[in-house]
Amino acid sequence: MNLSRRASLALGIGALASPLVVRDLKAQAQVTLRLHHFLPPASNGQQRFLAPWAQRIEQASGGRLRIQIFPAMQLGGTPPQLFDQARDGVADIVWTLPGNTPGRFPRIEAFELPFVASRRAITNSRALQEYGEQHLVEEFREVKPLCWWAHDHGVIHANKRVARLEDMSGLRLRFPTRLCGEALRALGAQAIGMPIPQVPESLAQRVLDGTVVPWEVVPAIRVHELVRYHTEIPGSPTLYTATFVLAMNRARYDGLPADLRQILDANSGMVAASMAGEAWDAAAEATLTIVRARPGNTITSLPQEEVARFRTATQGVTDTWLRQATERGLPAERLLADARAALQKHA
Repeated sequence: MNLSRRASLALGIGALASPLVVRDLKAQAQVTLRLHHFLPPASNGQQRFLAPWAQRIEQASGGRLRIQIFPAMQLGGTPPQLFDQARDGVADIVWTLPGNTPGRFPRIEAFELPFVASRRAITNSRALQEYGEQHLVEEFREVKPLCWWAHDHGVIHANKRVARLEDMSGLRLRFPTRLCGEALRALGAQAIGMPIPQVPESLAQRVLDGTVVPWEVVPAIRVHELVRYHTEIPGSPTLYTATFVLAMNRARYDGLPADLRQILDANSGMVAASMAGEAWDAAAEATLTIVRARPGNTITSLPQEEVARFRTATQGVTDTWLRQATERGLPAERLLADARAALQKHA
């Protein structure tokens, strides 16, 4: 066979094979992960954290790893089912609150106890990520945790002014976590648990007198349009925080090409937790401007003597948690001490 004939044959074989090669490379070139969460697409959580985080990963991978976000429970189910959706592969990644399933993740509750968390999300988020790497891996073993974080100080939003402990009496307030609910009851309120998407209608229909949420979430659920009074607990530690987890289906994570796993890992953990904390703090400042500008809204900061009364009234919640966690075989005193130490370190 002469050279020209061999070259022609090689070109012909290449031409026949090239569609298969292209299809194979295309299949390997791009992976799309579905991220499911419970808030609207305009929420600060998506706009300031999840979307920039997804964009960062796509850019780092040269477009090979994409994260498609499905907000507002678009893949079906309810917010308390999100963790199991990640575990079972209904979604590849979820953003959820461990507190949506009370008692299931007891170790993370150390951060949700009254007057433990910082008023700043960046402190809470970095501290929780460090604590999580030390104490939460086993608790979240059914999934691949990409990061843990916690929001800034929670605020009391109500249809009447709360300026002293007695003003909490009888208020029907939605709570985000089991321990926040216990704290509200200790303060005299009627604590009502419900997923956050139900809060606007419940406020409008007067099923609720108010809710406790951080400033960040206020615009997404129109709290500043539905109630007029907002009470801050100044300083740190603050009344409460809620913890979050970005959790990935374990098999989906393990099945990624090694180089894409490395990119995902490099943008998870403390990197992602810090992004979330910074986003929550920035959103709080932006929301305060919006609330102050809306006629009729009143922001109250509790005086220090009332903060002390709130702390005294809720101490029993911490005492009960320590006792019950110990009875479950957890090193409760150590968990709380480590949570406080991490918060102090990152303050």
